[in-house]
Amino acid sequence: MNFEKASSLTYDELAMRQYRCLVVEDSQTMRNMLAESLLRIPGMEVVTADNGLSGIRVLASQQFDLVLTDVNMPVMDGLKLVRHVRGDPRHADTPIVVITTENAPNDRDRAMALGANAYIEKPIQAPRVIRAVKKLLEL
Repeated sequence: MNFEKASSLTYDELAMRQYRCLVVEDSQTMRNMLAESLLRIPGMEVVTADNGLSGIRVLASQQFDLVLTDVNMPVMDGLKLVRHVRGDPRHADTPIVVITTENAPNDRDRAMALGANAYIEKPIQAPRVIRAVKKLLEL
């Protein structure tokens, strides 16, 4: 949402705006933690998938405003998912946040080079996730 459009909306209209986020994470605990964090944002709907391939299947039939993905997952990792999302014209501009335990600079650079918009290291802190999401969605 750009500033000009946002400034012309009333508070109630802004509060009613709905956002959809796909969280792709193999750990049920982390999926729940991320979903709970994201649901603190008014109007946020969260859909989850447990690996990159499941994420691709969800993306094939649904549209999202944002994708959060782990890197290290079975079946298909998050970096392959990022590559797939960026190669799909329907989702090419969808913001992507990569969340991982990998903190080596070259891992971050690789994720960003593939098209991620933000990179957050675990352990996850809800305020940090919320800030990154709000920034990408221009809230």
